[in-house]
Amino acid sequence: MRVLVRSGAVLSGSGVAIAALNARTLPRLDRRAAATTEPVTVCIPARNEAAAAPALIADLRAQRGVADLRVLILDDDSTDGTGAAVHDAIDGDARFAVHRRDGDPPPGWVGKPAACARLAELSTARDGVLVFLDADVRLAPEALAASVVELRRSGADLLCPWPFQVAVSAAERVLQPLLCWSWFATAPVPVANRSARPSMAIACGQFLVFDAAGYRAVGGHRAVAGSVVEDLDLARALRRSGGRTVVVAAGDLAHCRMYDGALQARAGHGRWLWTAFGSPAGASAVLAAALAAYLVPPLAAVFGRGRVRRWGLAGYGCAVTSRLLARRTESGGRLTARDGVDALAHPLSVVALTALTADSHLRHRRGGHTWKGRRLRHL
Repeated sequence: MRVLVRSGAVLSGSGVAIAALNARTLPRLDRRAAATTEPVTVCIPARNEAAAAPALIADLRAQRGVADLRVLILDDDSTDGTGAAVHDAIDGDARFAVHRRDGDPPPGWVGKPAACARLAELSTARDGVLVFLDADVRLAPEALAASVVELRRSGADLLCPWPFQVAVSAAERVLQPLLCWSWFATAPVPVANRSARPSMAIACGQFLVFDAAGYRAVGGHRAVAGSVVEDLDLARALRRSGGRTVVVAAGDLAHCRMYDGALQARAGHGRWLWTAFGSPAGASAVLAAALAAYLVPPLAAVFGRGRVRRWGLAGYGCAVTSRLLARRTESGGRLTARDGVDALAHPLSVVALTALTADSHLRHRRGGHTWKGRRLRHL
């Protein structure tokens, strides 16, 4: 037990060391960035997004510093009135165009890559910068200009401005902060952003900013037609072809409430977690290490004695600190009392992630994943 607790504490300590490095070095979008004059085309796949899309459209209409902006929206066979809601929100703004696709994706395609590929086809008359946004993302007025300026400053083919993940319900507060923390405490960003290794790519499909020529050269979303993690797979494809991908903190320039409550969180995360860590055996190994690092030390802090308890307290303290560093960086420098409470519950988050991953693998084996009314055909 002493060896297990000490090993877990050391793993947790390595996580906080990486998180501290990233907190100091992760590039951030600068809202004071100069304006851009090159063409910027924003693509928004929207399936049953009548409630979310109008707010994003309002944000895009309010963007500053983008002289040549075009926004393409695909109503992807929605059944909730998305098309009408989008048209009302556009209110005749000539920079926006709405298209509709009926029916399921073509054979061999997952829904989101198919929708993004169609939007990219519609944008082929324009060069410059190609931006993909999920409909539930919210943007500050300087977000697009700052992203384009950072894309060009970095020399990357793909820039991922990481949005702050809003968490409201208990289930969201347990799970959503792990999206950022999972790479923030494991991947040294100065290395990851300079590396050409596909395995070190970091991306979030909520907000992706591409050099249009680089995107098309690699085949765009056609290269990841059957992927349920098309963001990471497209970043990896770019790296394999010699391109560069970079992650930056969007801070207070972009945020997203990804899921609303426990049922959506289970369905949304479950549809892709079975792909994480390469295989069931890989997932078992990684999650066992995570439980050793983030569950064993706090249990030892409560139930252990002497040195075992001290090692447990040290490991638990490192875990909470790494979680707070990730959340503070993700938010643009803000921490709330709720963030502190959620960080203290980090062992519960790791247990929940383990259970959700097991559930995802089980449902994948049974062919039971659905999302927004579509059964996912995993390839």
